[in-house]
Amino acid sequence: MQTNFTPEQLKDSATAVSEDILRKCVHCGFCTATCPTFVLLGDELDSPRGRIYLIKEMLENDRPADARTVKHIDRCLSCLSCMTTCPSGVNYMHLVDHARIHIDSTFKRPLQERILRAALQAILPRPGRFRLAIAAAFYARPLAGLLKKCGGTLAKLGAMLTLTPSKASHPSQFVGQDTVAPKTQRKGRVAILKGCAQSVLAPSINDATTRLLTRIGYEVVFPKGEGCCGALVHHMGKEEASNEQAKANIDVWMKEMAGEGLDAVIITASGCGTTIKDYGFMLRDDPEYAQKAEQISAMAKDIIEFLIEQDLGEAQLKEQLTVTYHSACSMQHGQKITSQPKKLLQNAGFTVKEPQEGHLCCGSAGTYNIMQPEIATTLRDRKVNNLEATKPDLVATGNIGCITQISSGTQIPVIHTVELLDWAYGGPKPEHISGR
Repeated sequence: MQTNFTPEQLKDSATAVSEDILRKCVHCGFCTATCPTFVLLGDELDSPRGRIYLIKEMLENDRPADARTVKHIDRCLSCLSCMTTCPSGVNYMHLVDHARIHIDSTFKRPLQERILRAALQAILPRPGRFRLAIAAAFYARPLAGLLKKCGGTLAKLGAMLTLTPSKASHPSQFVGQDTVAPKTQRKGRVAILKGCAQSVLAPSINDATTRLLTRIGYEVVFPKGEGCCGALVHHMGKEEASNEQAKANIDVWMKEMAGEGLDAVIITASGCGTTIKDYGFMLRDDPEYAQKAEQISAMAKDIIEFLIEQDLGEAQLKEQLTVTYHSACSMQHGQKITSQPKKLLQNAGFTVKEPQEGHLCCGSAGTYNIMQPEIATTLRDRKVNNLEATKPDLVATGNIGCITQISSGTQIPVIHTVELLDWAYGGPKPEHISGR
């Protein structure tokens, strides 16, 4: 793609990166076939190629974002399926991130939307506030259907209420512990990202991870001061806020490394993993953090990525169960982890199936299912139909957003892959299937 940025514009690091990305695009259109929004809407501007044209025109002319551009960029899930498909290596993720930062700084959204976005930014990354919000949402859930019919911001609130759990999760069995000792001879020491939303919605996921890792000889540490990875606000275009959250985590993990050492930073939410592995890029221009960010990005491992290299022992699964594996977009497209989860589940004794259209997003995508409820619900229903067609006993996936989204549309239990592996190798049966 030909570009016409001025030398003055290219002095800006983000613009220079975007120009390099734009020049790699050859307009082939392969990305349109795998883009969820183009598949649903059939609008060229709701495809990666169409959005690339909008972003190029906006950045080249150094103009404020307009409503038309914002509409189509907002509809992008950042599922990154286009990057898996692209034969030219176009890094659409970094390009659309730059566009969202530009939109946030140059476009004034309607008041109600600004309030909703500010509320999400203030609540979701902070577990204490999120717990209070969920408790309040429990009493407001009966209003979800009515709010959805109202349209606009009220419909988004209705979608948010639909996604909230009907009952509180059990607290972590390791609450209050900073370190959990290995059950056998120590192999190493790892930190587990507690995260924000996941630590509230499903602390059982990190519990299962901790049990499994300590059984195979790893000391697990939950460093004080670690918080949200920054992904939630990053995808809203809040560059300063996301970078500050990234720096806070880097400081915490570097301190652990300088102390008793770390072999890896383990992440159990694939959306967080995609962002943490990108810390090096996000902070590339920060003289104090650039090198440290690269180091942390290199140490970050999805739990599946880590376990595939370990000896888990003999599986103890007594039941014959069919599991359909849903590959989260941030797992397959963001981190390129594809075959490993299925291999681990098969080794553990599960019969593993895959759904049709496995490359298409379920519609979760961070806060997308709140901000774009109609598209998200259509994608969810399409995903659920494909999953149910395989007639599984369970659905396994590696991201809390996908678990929440898919569970809102089916009665089939949707379980994190590591919870099933923990059970198969000596841990307790996951709560969501214990009564089945």
